[in-house]
Amino acid sequence: MPSEKKKETDKPEKIKAGENMPAEAGMHAAVLEARRFGYEEIMRDCTLCPRNCHVDRLSGKKGYCGQTARIRAARAALHYWEEPCISGEKGSGAVFFSGCPLRCVFCQNSVIAEEGAGQEVSVERLAEIFLRLQTDGANNINLVTPTHFVPQTAAALRMAKRNGLRIPVVYNTGSYEKPETLKLMEGLVDIYLPDLKYGSAEPGKRYSNAPDYFETAASAIAEMVRQVPEAVFEEGEEGMALMKRGVIVRHLVLPGGSMDSRRVLRFLHETYGNRIYISIMNQYTPMRGLEGYPELNRRVGRRAYDRLIDFAIGLGIENGFIQEGGTAKESFVPLWDGTGL
Repeated sequence: MPSEKKKETDKPEKIKAGENMPAEAGMHAAVLEARRFGYEEIMRDCTLCPRNCHVDRLSGKKGYCGQTARIRAARAALHYWEEPCISGEKGSGAVFFSGCPLRCVFCQNSVIAEEGAGQEVSVERLAEIFLRLQTDGANNINLVTPTHFVPQTAAALRMAKRNGLRIPVVYNTGSYEKPETLKLMEGLVDIYLPDLKYGSAEPGKRYSNAPDYFETAASAIAEMVRQVPEAVFEEGEEGMALMKRGVIVRHLVLPGGSMDSRRVLRFLHETYGNRIYISIMNQYTPMRGLEGYPELNRRVGRRAYDRLIDFAIGLGIENGFIQEGGTAKESFVPLWDGTGL
């Protein structure tokens, strides 16, 4: 088990429920909140992600991520579709944040990542949500795409921890991250769950408008492993081994992308060996709007996936997860109806 951290001496703060308010009042609240928690300067000139927008998000302007300084999320509930050591039987306490620093053409969560579905919550309300998910029996708090809200989320986590949050915190990301931003989460995150989508520049540019994706993600993952260098598991109440600390790097296999997938797996194994876990996913599902990408408008063949698994085994990858059965269906995407907010 990981050693327990020294208890904070701060007096627990009373957490107030968030309230809906007019846009002008909400903007004023965002400024006060930023000053209170010490991230006003960051939000006035935002460079949290590699897009380096320099947008004044506190004034209500939106960055490349599509978000202002107010936390916006679409769902906060128990989630059962992560790796077994994350979801377990009881589920992962997933908070799905709106917006994203990437623009993946095949994104299954595009309704919240690009179209802005969701509702605003305060830092206090987010802390309250974390504690409620723990009460609901969540194995962990799962921050899904939190990059552009890192300062706010860090403040909410500190508040929740002062008020009794004790389950692990998972940082779930597409990995288009800056190490400097990830350092703001050091000591608050127990498990990093990053993607490594591409192993070369061309697919990063074509599918995510990020030709620098591989180099950027590789640097981000290095920072994650620095923060959490060893995997720690513990048997849960349901008899399943649950991850308490560590790094699991995910790779979604794309149709026709076997060579790039091999580059990703080779890089991860040669760089980290069995210090990390690798999740090789076959759940790619063609979504609407792929008319300009005919190569992506089909599922990944079973034989292609099996050959990639054989390649991984041949490399010597031992710590990994594979998916049995067919590819995912669109019905596996949660409803973005504000549940739990």
